[in-house]
Amino acid sequence: MNRHLTRLLATALTVASVTAAASGPAAAHPPSPRYHLALGDSLPYGFTTAGARAGLPPSAFTGFTDLVSRAARLRTVNYSCPGETTGTFITGPCGWRAAGFGLHDDYPGSQLAAAEAFLAGHRRDPHTLITLTLWGNDIRLFLESCPDVACVLDRAPAEIAALADRLRQSLTRLRAAAPRARIVLVGAFTVQLTDLAAADGLIGALNAAMAAAGASVGARFADPAPIFNPPGDATARRKVLCRLTLLCAENDSHPSTAGHRVLAALVLTRA
Repeated sequence: MNRHLTRLLATALTVASVTAAASGPAAAHPPSPRYHLALGDSLPYGFTTAGARAGLPPSAFTGFTDLVSRAARLRTVNYSCPGETTGTFITGPCGWRAAGFGLHDDYPGSQLAAAEAFLAGHRRDPHTLITLTLWGNDIRLFLESCPDVACVLDRAPAEIAALADRLRQSLTRLRAAAPRARIVLVGAFTVQLTDLAAADGLIGALNAAMAAAGASVGARFADPAPIFNPPGDATARRKVLCRLTLLCAENDSHPSTAGHRVLAALVLTRA
């Protein structure tokens, strides 16, 4: 295991203890609030299919967003919207909200416009952390539009370029609204257990394109693929995914508690 992964896993193991310490007694004169603006789709929302089917309120859905905020002692403003794509992030509205479901922090219109409005009031705060996680629903819609692997491989380069361009547009607007903020863009992983070479190649290309989009505005990139998709055969890959996602326990590709800890550690090492 290389030094980067060793350090990352060590960070993941200490997130819980740092979180516990951060939730202890408040100081006599607490500092002014410092914010973590969590943006994106179901991952920063903490979504699980089982929880949604049970009709749980937004407060029941927690994940890496909350771990990052507690470990870094930041106040969370979570605008994430389950089902959001790089397109609807810009244009709105949040489909989850429009369908009658609750958000962690409510807003009308597009998520990007809500983020810009929030950042306008905190423009001079160098401590604001922005995390952005947007790729899962773009991938889902793309795969649903293709009948076979040949179609996926043929169309993927153009789809990846378009996704990265939409991310670049959003990141440019976020940077304009918050010139001094720290921005961390969270990358993609796959739960594919067949055609591993093709799947890993496409995820690698997607992450490279997203990282370049982030770098264009000084955002840092947190890449989960080396942890969620390590080298090996399908059996080894499945063991990792069963631990870091809910794939085996609930037939749900969203991260498990362990997976959220890994994502939090990734963000904290890049923030």
